[in-house]
Amino acid sequence: MFSKILIANRGEIAVRIIKTCRRMGIKTVVVYSEADADSMAVEVADESVFIGPPPAAQSYLLADKIVEAVRLTGAEAVHPGFGFLSESAAFARRLAAEGIVFIGPNPHAIEAMGDKIESKKFATKAGISVVPGHVGEIDDTAHAIKISEEVGYPVMLKASAGGGGKGIRIAWNRKDVEEGFPAVKAEAKASFGDDRIFIEKFIESPRHIEIQVLGDKHGNVVHLFERECSIQRRNQKVIEEAPSPLLDDKTRKAMGDQAIALARAVQYDSAGTVEFVAGQDRSFFFLEMNTRLQVEHPVTELITGIDLVEQMIRSAYGEKLPFGQKDLKINGWAMESRIYAEDPYRGFLPSIGRLVRYAPPAEGEADGVIVRNDAGVREGDEISMFYDPMISKLSTWGKTRDIAIDAMGRALEDFHIEGLGQNIPFLAAVMDQKLFRSGKLSTNYIKDQFPDGFQGLPPTDRQRDLMSTVALAMHRTLLARAAPDQLRTDWTVISGLKTLTMSATAVDGGLTILADGRKLRLENIRWRPGQPVFRGALDGVDFTVAVKPAAEGFVIRHRAATLRVLVLSPRSAELHEKLPPKKAADTSKVVLSPMPGLVVSIDVTTGQAVKTGEVVAVLEAMKMQNILRAERDGTVKAINAKSGDSVAADEVLIEFA
Repeated sequence: MFSKILIANRGEIAVRIIKTCRRMGIKTVVVYSEADADSMAVEVADESVFIGPPPAAQSYLLADKIVEAVRLTGAEAVHPGFGFLSESAAFARRLAAEGIVFIGPNPHAIEAMGDKIESKKFATKAGISVVPGHVGEIDDTAHAIKISEEVGYPVMLKASAGGGGKGIRIAWNRKDVEEGFPAVKAEAKASFGDDRIFIEKFIESPRHIEIQVLGDKHGNVVHLFERECSIQRRNQKVIEEAPSPLLDDKTRKAMGDQAIALARAVQYDSAGTVEFVAGQDRSFFFLEMNTRLQVEHPVTELITGIDLVEQMIRSAYGEKLPFGQKDLKINGWAMESRIYAEDPYRGFLPSIGRLVRYAPPAEGEADGVIVRNDAGVREGDEISMFYDPMISKLSTWGKTRDIAIDAMGRALEDFHIEGLGQNIPFLAAVMDQKLFRSGKLSTNYIKDQFPDGFQGLPPTDRQRDLMSTVALAMHRTLLARAAPDQLRTDWTVISGLKTLTMSATAVDGGLTILADGRKLRLENIRWRPGQPVFRGALDGVDFTVAVKPAAEGFVIRHRAATLRVLVLSPRSAELHEKLPPKKAADTSKVVLSPMPGLVVSIDVTTGQAVKTGEVVAVLEAMKMQNILRAERDGTVKAINAKSGDSVAADEVLIEFA
């Protein structure tokens, strides 16, 4: 077995690979850019090698730097993780020429299946049903428009070397192609060093289902069942699960057989994923193959008990697969939620900053469920604008889908992050939705369920009771310290737009509370002044809420519901009703930066008349380009930024007269 492996990646996947290597007794080396000098991966690896500036094109995408690091440290093999050079046949060949083992498939398999254009050609020749489209490279925007109109709108513009949701746009009309094609090429170049684009028909209301395959160098190939990855935003997977609630045994076998047939045809010899687009009637079409470890591999590991990283290493070393297809079975159900540094309340735009607080739920097995959190960050780390905004991948396992969903909801509730925007409230909202629990999913789920964007969910009656009792308990604790002579029994609690008359009595370390005549019991209280989370049990059910102080009360969030809760004496409540409502600031005459990022272009000039919907600027953050449009007609009064500037969220870019 290898004695030392170099990991040509960063973040959580580098840490994930290190864990398996450590268990196998293999030493590890990680490479790192300036932005990752103090990263968790650098801390936990046995060795680390600096390879350049933060932009991936100047560090993680440079094969010469990786090979030099291998030579410097004496590593015998390279695991590329996912993204960066993981699907580069040229990189795999370069390593082979240098006598270094590539922990991934052979270069021929990468070329045949890893390249999205070539894989479609290959699948078509093999007689496998593929999504209609143009299987070939696109010369320029005019060529893209011509092909799109031949295929018929809507179409998808996709990077040939793409993955991870980068380099993808849906075009519903000619204008979308004109604007989207240059942006996709730029994203593809920045993320993968390859700006080739292809176009295929966009199938509406589809499901995204993928089959995990695993092969060795002796001709053995198996599949490890499927993953459902239909919950997406901006073509980026957000929630995955295994198995899929759509498939029956017959369809699962048919998909698995096709995946194995494709893998065998190219002599596939590592972990890979064959992706399908499926209809609600269980019809399916080959979409593409990712010739690497997939981001969502933990759910497959949880339902099969197989460490995919270990099997990749063993296959690269030349060992045979230790099991056949008949030995593999689905055990239980697994969910994965991707925790992103993004603001779901602002269209899921990236949110860059420091993890002032980072407190994930406890990992391990308890009460019949498993919680797993794959992360490459610690409290105090900074999420950089140069890379993918993923913070961690939270996974849960249970005997049934409902148990796995319940476990995920509770784990998300117990996950606390401060310092930047994050999507935990959104993920919790999905777990609590009846439609999601029914298993009736599609890649349009987020757009259909949150057509006006995500603004949280209204609190249920239980959540209102929970947040009101928590606010009362905290208020009593603070008052007992600051002014114990003012501690009283009766209070008026205003939660959102609802007012409750509440009384509280301390009993056996907890509180017995009467809320408009209803009796509630708050127990197992774990909170001290200054702490950002409050843990307890309401009527015997454990919970965790995020809490922040506010005037005369608190802002409290439980899962996707947030309330400002005021705890007042009856007299203060009377006076509160007479306060005038606050007016929102008028931002109709300015264009604000929706996120921290880099200004790619300012597309207007001072004095220019602009119509609603016209492009005024383009920003880039975390390898994604975002087009800003005018929200009203007007004349440009002032421009406060220029191409190349770094801007903060809510910074005024353009002012209108």
